Amino acid sequence: MTPTEAQDKINLLSTELEQHNYHYYVLDQPTISDFEFDTLLEQLIELEKQFPECLSSNSPSQRVGGQITKSFASVKHQYAMLSLSNSYNQEDLIDFDRKVREGLGIVSNGLFDEQIEYVCELKFDGLSISLIYENGQLKQAITRGDGVQGDDVTTNAKTIKSIPLKLNGHFPPLFEIRGEIFMPRPVFDLLNKEREELSDALLANPRNAASGSMKMQDSAQVAKRKLDCFLYYLLGENLPHQSHFENMQSAKTWGFKISDEAKICRGIDEVIYFINYWNEQRYQLPYDIDGIVIKVNNYNQQQNLGFTAKSPRWAIAYKFKAEQVSTELLSIAYQVGRTGAITPVANLQPVALGGTTVKRASLHNADIIEKLDVRVGDFVFVEKGGEIIPKIIGVDLTKRNINTESTHYITHCPECNSKLKRDEGESNHFCPNENECPPQVIGRIEHFVSRKAMNIDSLGGETIVQLYKAGLVKTISDLYDLKKEQVLPLERMAEKSANNLMEGIEASKKIPFERVLYAIGIRHVGETTAKKITKKVKSLEKLITLTKEELLDIDEVGDIIAISIANYFENEANKNIIKKLIHAGLQFELTDEQQQGGTEKLKDHIFVISGVFEKYSREQYKEMIELHGGKNSSSISKKTSFILAGDNMGPEKLKKAESLGVKLINEYEFLEMLK
Repeated sequence: MTPTEAQDKINLLSTELEQHNYHYYVLDQPTISDFEFDTLLEQLIELEKQFPECLSSNSPSQRVGGQITKSFASVKHQYAMLSLSNSYNQEDLIDFDRKVREGLGIVSNGLFDEQIEYVCELKFDGLSISLIYENGQLKQAITRGDGVQGDDVTTNAKTIKSIPLKLNGHFPPLFEIRGEIFMPRPVFDLLNKEREELSDALLANPRNAASGSMKMQDSAQVAKRKLDCFLYYLLGENLPHQSHFENMQSAKTWGFKISDEAKICRGIDEVIYFINYWNEQRYQLPYDIDGIVIKVNNYNQQQNLGFTAKSPRWAIAYKFKAEQVSTELLSIAYQVGRTGAITPVANLQPVALGGTTVKRASLHNADIIEKLDVRVGDFVFVEKGGEIIPKIIGVDLTKRNINTESTHYITHCPECNSKLKRDEGESNHFCPNENECPPQVIGRIEHFVSRKAMNIDSLGGETIVQLYKAGLVKTISDLYDLKKEQVLPLERMAEKSANNLMEGIEASKKIPFERVLYAIGIRHVGETTAKKITKKVKSLEKLITLTKEELLDIDEVGDIIAISIANYFENEANKNIIKKLIHAGLQFELTDEQQQGGTEKLKDHIFVISGVFEKYSREQYKEMIELHGGKNSSSISKKTSFILAGDNMGPEKLKKAESLGVKLINEYEFLEMLK
C-alpha cells in the first residue's frame, strides 16, 4: 500500500469511526456492535503505525489516550468566562425579569405585558470547558480557571467520546463553544465500587471526580474514566443565527452533544414552572444537576443588556437548595480505615432523601461533633449535596430530650482498644496499632494484593477476612507461607480456587520492584512516587540507607513522604515483614535489564517531543529521556531545555519555541548527547 492509498484508507476509517461515535455517545443510537467498532479502530491504529506521517492529531485513535502531560499550560481566554449571578428563590427571578425589562426599555402594561423569550437549560454539575474549533477541527480545550485564563487540557479532552474531533455540515471557520464535562452517575458508582474493592479512598462526588480526571497526567487513565460533555454556549463571528437556542440546535447538527431538556420559555412564569418541574425530576437523571440557567434568547437583546464587571446582565443561575430532612440519630459508630484513621458515622432512623433511603450520615471528626453538639436521641437535619454519604448540618433543638447526654468522642480504638492519637494539624484521630488492629491489617493485605500492586486477583476481600480470622495470615508476608491444605477448608474454597490462589501468590513474586514498593503500603507513597523512588535508588537495600536529605533529592518526594519512609523502616515489625518478603523471593531491586543504559546525562533537562521520527518512535524517545535522568513535557515553556523535533513538527509549537528561544535538536543530535 502506498502512502497515498494509506491516507485515503485512514480518512475513510476516521470518518466512519467518528460517525459511529456520534451515533453512540451523542444520539444514543448505536449502529454497530462494540466488537465491530473495536475492529475498525484496530485497523486504523495499525495503519497509522505503518504510515506515521498520515497520523492526525484529531484521529479517532487519539481518543484512547496514552500521552503524558507533566504540566498544563496556562492559556488566556479570548472571551472571558464570567460567572453567573445566582438566585435561590422566585423573588430573585422576578427581580431579574424586572431588570431585564427595564434594561430593554419595556414598559409594563399589566395583563398585556410583552413577554421576554428566555432559554432555560439544566445546570450541569461538573467542570466548565471551552472548546475552540478551526476549520471544523478541534484546536484547543481550555478549563475555566479564574475566568481570564485556564489550563490547556486538549489531550485529555480528546479522550471524551462526545466531544467531536471533526465537525459535519456548515459551520463558522473559527468559533468557540462552551459546556460542562461531567461523570455520569452509573460510571461514578462503578468507579467507586472498584476503588472500594482495592481499598482506595472513595471519590466524594461526580463533580470532583470529573474535575480530578481532567487534570490527570496520563490521558489513557482519563479515557478509562468515561467522561461525558454537554455543550451550551456558542461564541464567535459569523454565527448562523441571531438567537441562542437556534445556534445550539445548529451546533447539534455539527456533531455536538446538546441537551434535549433545554427549552424556550416565554415570560418568567414559564421559567418558574420549568424550575419547579426539574426540582422534582432531577433525581431521575443519570447525571447530576444543581440548578437551572436562564438566558435571554435574542442576541441583540443580550448585547443591549451588556455585562457587569463579573457577570452578564442577560443570564442568571437558579440554584436548587440541597434537600434537607429531619430524622432521629439512633447511634454513633466509629469506623477504622486502612491507614488507622477514625471516622465517626451517624446511624439514623431511615428517611427518604434525594431519591434514596438514607440510613447513615457522616460526622467527619471530633471537631464537627463538638461544633454541632450532636447527641444520640437528637432529631438532626440531614443534607445530601452530591456526596456519597449525606452529612448532618444541624440539630433540631426544639425536639431535644432534656435527658440526652453530650457526646464524648472515643479515646480508644473500637477494634483493638489501643489509645487513639491525634497529631498536630490533623483533623482525624488515628489508631497507632497498625500491625495488630484488625481493620488495618485486613485493609493493608487488601491493598497489597490489589490489581495495581501485587495483582493477586484470586484473593478477594472475603477470603482475606477468612484467612485472618483463621489465624493463617496476620501480615502481608504470611501470604507466602500459605499451603494449599490450609486454604482448602475455607468456606467456598474448592480445589480449583485453592490452586488459583496458590498460583497467584507464586506469580506475584515476579512483580517488579516499583509495584512491590507501592504494595507494602508506606503511607503517602503512591504508584507514581514508588516508580520515581525505584528508578532513583535501584534497590530496597539502598533506599533504607538514605537520609532525609537524600530522600528529598528524589523527584516527587517532599518532607511528609520522606518522614513517612523513614518511620516505616525504623519500625521493627515492618523490618521483620520485609525480611520475610525478601526470603519469599519478592523483587526488591531493579533487574539488570531494567537498569541497563541508565545515566544522569540528561539530569535537569526538560524535553518536548514533536513531529515524526525515522530511527525510533516518540514513545521510545520518551523512555530514553527518562532513562537518562531527563523529564518529558507536552507543552513548551521557559523551563523547556530542548525540543526534539522530527518531520512535520506542528507550526504552533515551532512558533512558540522561536518566541521563547528554546533550542531545537533533531534525533541524531539527541542520540549524540547520549554517547
